[in-house]
Amino acid sequence: MDLGLTDKVALVTGAANGIGAAIAERLAAEGARVVVADIDAKGACERVRRLQQTGAQALAIGADVTDEASVASLVETSVEAFGSVHILVNNAGFTRDMRITKMGLDDWDAVVNVILKGAFLCTRAVLPHMTEQRWGRIVNISSRAHLGNAGQANYSAAKAGLIGFTRAMSLENARFGVTVNAVAPGIIDTEAVRRLPHFEKIREAAEKNTPVPRIGRPEDVADVVAFLASECASYVSGDLLHVSGGRY
Repeated sequence: MDLGLTDKVALVTGAANGIGAAIAERLAAEGARVVVADIDAKGACERVRRLQQTGAQALAIGADVTDEASVASLVETSVEAFGSVHILVNNAGFTRDMRITKMGLDDWDAVVNVILKGAFLCTRAVLPHMTEQRWGRIVNISSRAHLGNAGQANYSAAKAGLIGFTRAMSLENARFGVTVNAVAPGIIDTEAVRRLPHFEKIREAAEKNTPVPRIGRPEDVADVVAFLASECASYVSGDLLHVSGGRY
């Protein structure tokens, strides 16, 4: 199936590794020109090197999505390099888990700012380009954690907030040809998850408790993002798609 992404410009935040990297690779495989944005500039460069080895057009940019000036420079550089931005994937995020009685203000702010403030700044920066060309796709990476997880008050709140943000943006921008959707992954087999000391227990629990009896792969999320970013999803906006193997 031709998703109609050839020569579209896709900006993916937090794309040096994990789910973001898989999304960048999937969009590049569809012919999109990809901007790999990450606070880890070295990791972003390495990801782009791998993409370019496959023949993809890609650009690495070190960026802090919580900093307004950094985001403005990110978008400006992307437009200078590729002419515009057609697709934005707000993927940047991380966890800092602990019970709320042990959670400091810095622990709360760090997680919420990257996920929510980052999505706000990046979305606001790309929308003028999308509305001018009357075409755009914004995909926000939420999480099954939006339903609430013990020890993840900061992360769960931010991912739930991202869903509300998605729906507000879809209502504001549909008339300009811009769709905005969210994806909620379940447990995904990324480098970060594999580094957890109890990874094997996580995998065993996923195989036991998930209707699709396995842990998720980054490619599972990337495939859904590619669909939402494509012409095939032109009548889908303000929606949330779970990629959780049927576990809600």
